Amino acid sequence: MYQNILVPISFDAERDTSGPLKLARLLATPDAQITLLHVVEQIPGYAVTYMPVDYLKATREAIQSQLDDMAATLPNARGVVIDGHSGRSILDWAGQHAPDLIIIASHRPGMQDLLLGSTAAQVVRHASCAVHVVR
Repeated sequence: MYQNILVPISFDAERDTSGPLKLARLLATPDAQITLLHVVEQIPGYAVTYMPVDYLKATREAIQSQLDDMAATLPNARGVVIDGHSGRSILDWAGQHAPDLIIIASHRPGMQDLLLGSTAAQVVRHASCAVHVVR
């Protein structure tokens, strides 16, 4: 059983979030803290100029709302939105908040993952705590 669980959430169509959430519920102690974390990747400067002024703010608020709805289904859970590169930012957040378990969803690896690596693979390789990958 774990006291401090981090569940990175990606809103990709091919990743189902129900598996990681169920696993977090099963592996958490009754008083565990569960954090649902979403990383907003930086949009290139040239693309930002073509977006409405409040687009980024509205997007962050929508993501936070979705995370809060998901967190409401778990005991002692909260949603957190941060900016950065997904793999590195998850690891940095984990380094600062010391979870004892990271539960991360993964997709079936494709050719691009063999060359570049996936977020889940980066987290597995570099995390300083237990990592459970859900496929």
